[in-house]
Amino acid sequence: MSGVTEPAGAGTRPRAKGLTRRQRRRVARGAQYVVFVAAVIAFAFAADWGRLQDQFAQVDIARQMFPDVITLALRNTVLYTVSGFVVGLVLGMVLALMRLSSVGPYRWVAGIYIEIFRGLPALLIFVFIGVAVPLAFPGTEIVGGTYGKVAIALGLVGAAYMAETFRAGIQAVPKGQMEAARSLGFSPARAMISIVVPQAFRIILPPLTNELVLLFKDSSLVLLLGVTLEERELSKFGRDLASQTANSTPILVAGLCYLLVTIPLGFVVRRLESKAREAVK
Repeated sequence: MSGVTEPAGAGTRPRAKGLTRRQRRRVARGAQYVVFVAAVIAFAFAADWGRLQDQFAQVDIARQMFPDVITLALRNTVLYTVSGFVVGLVLGMVLALMRLSSVGPYRWVAGIYIEIFRGLPALLIFVFIGVAVPLAFPGTEIVGGTYGKVAIALGLVGAAYMAETFRAGIQAVPKGQMEAARSLGFSPARAMISIVVPQAFRIILPPLTNELVLLFKDSSLVLLLGVTLEERELSKFGRDLASQTANSTPILVAGLCYLLVTIPLGFVVRRLESKAREAVK
């Protein structure tokens, strides 16, 4: 029997020094909150709120914009967006089916169109519709005037993106759906329209709604076409009044009107995405 005495606590595992992983995460999160609050406070004290209010928050000027900003500018913006979205939806579906076709030329034409119109800025498309088309076809007039031009310009831009969305949605539908429809005597075209496309729509509804938001903002490019006072949309309406009053309040009001539409649409997109994830589960 050895006469050596082991020190107290020998054989036990020493306690780890320092913070645990969870505690470190809490400290890091707390530091981020502190930095954020400090940045907000610094901005609040550094900004000249008096000058900002004089330039962007003149109540009298904002009051003069109503009801025209709603009944005229916002109405036109919505009309431009909806008409462009409808054109893009129809054309995008056609392009998607062409892209999935077994006929080579259809696939090539659709692919070239999608690559070109996704690569070009929307601004150039509006210039092309407003300048190049009248030069190429003198004496012709697009049906609907400015509204027709905007519908075509927005539709051409949106169709390139929606075509890829449609194609992804159609390919996401299980192939067994088409095979089952064919076994029931459906032709390929009828099976696609009656069985596959409706299921694809449920999948692509969130990104389509997001595309609607993007077109709503792109409608501000209508000013490149040269519009009358009755055809102005929100951006043009706000800029015109800002130049007349030498104040930026109309631009702020126009921006708030955009948010009146885009924020609810964004909420709809998130709800649709949430439901789509739940359906997959």
